[in-house]
Amino acid sequence: MLQTFKKLLFLSVILLNSINLISEENPYIFIENNSQKMVMALKDNKSLFEENRDLYESKIKEIFEPMIDFKRVAASVMGKKYYLSATPAQRNAFVEIFKDSLLNTYSETLAQWDDQTITTIFPVMKENFQNLSSIEVQQKLNTGSSSYPISYKLRKNKNNTWSIVNIIVNGVNLGLTFRNQFKALANKNGGDIERTIEGWVSDAGDAGISG
Repeated sequence: MLQTFKKLLFLSVILLNSINLISEENPYIFIENNSQKMVMALKDNKSLFEENRDLYESKIKEIFEPMIDFKRVAASVMGKKYYLSATPAQRNAFVEIFKDSLLNTYSETLAQWDDQTITTIFPVMKENFQNLSSIEVQQKLNTGSSSYPISYKLRKNKNNTWSIVNIIVNGVNLGLTFRNQFKALANKNGGDIERTIEGWVSDAGDAGISG
């Protein structure tokens, strides 16, 4: 009996690992699974937004942070000119500042939605993801009163998993928006990267989305 239980337990672990591997290698399942986790986290912790903002944001960040390649995104936001002229320490500092500002903005925006649902648009034809290095995954966000398109651009990592490198919400390209903001702030600071990084505040508004 004990041997049978051990075999079943072993098979269960193998199956769960296989499911996790498939979800990480398939960009559509990767986005779908994490999006639904996000929706559940929002619904389960709605009251926390007013009661304990830090705890609420940590619930969202726990899901959202591992999905994004922040180093790549932050480099894109800085732009080639400023990224190359920045020191490694300045680059790392901006990655952390950008990460916090983006996650704070994102979680605060999500708190405005009450009855949101997210639908991933899966491809009609079966795709072979092994030969792809990048892909866009489309979703529809329903906030209860309106529907909005979301497009995720993903790049494949060395371990065959996927990470988000840009998001377009309702036609607003967040990567481009943040890049323009960084450039404008750098120009205002006379090209001083240190001051630009210290003064960074990400602001993409609500991308035209209302509850």
